[in-house]
Amino acid sequence: MLWFFRIVFSSVFLLAIVLSIPISFDVGGRDSGLAYSLSLFVFYFLYSCVKLATPENSRIRWSVAKLLQASQWIVIPSLLIWSLNSFAVDANSTDWVSRTIGGLGSQKHTTWSDWFFGNGGIVESVTFGSWDKTLRYSSPVFQLAEGFCTLLVIQAAGQISRWLVNRGRSDTWILLLLILSASIIASALYFLWRVTNFPSINNVDASLIGVTVTSAAFLSAIGILTGRGNPVESSLLFSYVVLCVYQIFTDYAQSPEAQAQAAEQAASQPEFPPLPPIIMASYSTLLHLFRMLPSAVYSSLTFLHAAFQTIAPSVMISLVYRLIVFYCATRIIPAVRASGARALMQEPSLDDSDEANRLLGILSWFSPSILIAVYTSLLLQHFSTSNSDDSWTLRHGDAGGNTWRWVNVAATMGLYAVELYLGSDDADSGLVNHWKTD
Repeated sequence: MLWFFRIVFSSVFLLAIVLSIPISFDVGGRDSGLAYSLSLFVFYFLYSCVKLATPENSRIRWSVAKLLQASQWIVIPSLLIWSLNSFAVDANSTDWVSRTIGGLGSQKHTTWSDWFFGNGGIVESVTFGSWDKTLRYSSPVFQLAEGFCTLLVIQAAGQISRWLVNRGRSDTWILLLLILSASIIASALYFLWRVTNFPSINNVDASLIGVTVTSAAFLSAIGILTGRGNPVESSLLFSYVVLCVYQIFTDYAQSPEAQAQAAEQAASQPEFPPLPPIIMASYSTLLHLFRMLPSAVYSSLTFLHAAFQTIAPSVMISLVYRLIVFYCATRIIPAVRASGARALMQEPSLDDSDEANRLLGILSWFSPSILIAVYTSLLLQHFSTSNSDDSWTLRHGDAGGNTWRWVNVAATMGLYAVELYLGSDDADSGLVNHWKTD
């Protein structure tokens, strides 16, 4: 029962972070969002440091940790209100260097303390500027870390599939894993076909896509034929390469031309219900029940919908994917290495003799701070200002970073190639070899 409440509280915490940070950017502007994300980062960093600095069975650690854990439900809205009240600025003033230099000769600061510590002073500008630059320079690091964690997950999935095949007494697992691998490859091929229809692809992009996909298919085939890999690893590697290529050339949002074409097609079609009448009747009944909800619940749902509308689709997809691979890298992979599922329910240990597991354990302790930094970095890639009525937005900024995405793809395939080269041939480990021996 304890794990259920832990999952619920973790989900509520994740939802609060995912919604509150873009709200601070969308309502208060860039400085407000930076102030809120930085304050959250510092709070959870100190919380992790307290847990690490005190002994595991210490009453002081238990008391301080529980106090900080209970206070986060007050700290999060308080910090959000504080940042919106104190740091909401003009959207066009996005250059912190010009704000600092320009404010030196202004008459806004009358005393030395106000000039140094006051609103818009040196401490505020340098702090926000440093946090902004740190997140921007860390974006390539986050991208490469995503590829590394993905490779760890692929290897763990390969180990689990080998264990299932070798433990089973029939070919059921072999057939199921082959069907799963084929489904993953088919889905990847569909999205690869969609990439080829993007109008923004030129000859250079087409050449890079061809070389990348061919290399991924070659590595997958080598892994299967040599027995050092298996279809599960190969399908996951190929799908991740296609995912990276897809993210390079699209933002998951329809262009104005595509939206106009879809509206024209919808207008030309006859007014037939898209689903059978019984399903449409159930849908109408469900909508009627939602309208009968109390106004507070209805307003909450409307607020959640509006909050999610401020976030670019690529930000949510990238965040969810990075959370999944990071969680798998810090919790599931050590459990697989320990050959015991009970490790999934245990906290990561810093006393592990394996350096990789020890590093993953350290990262897992600071996972809330890392989540905030990664999410803020993704939001900043889409933050843009304009002279329109909206002034700023989180959906139309230039995401950039395509060069590092290509580097990430090359590094991931290179590491997998090295793993195949250094791996040992095991006649009973691969799905193909197991199929042949049976």
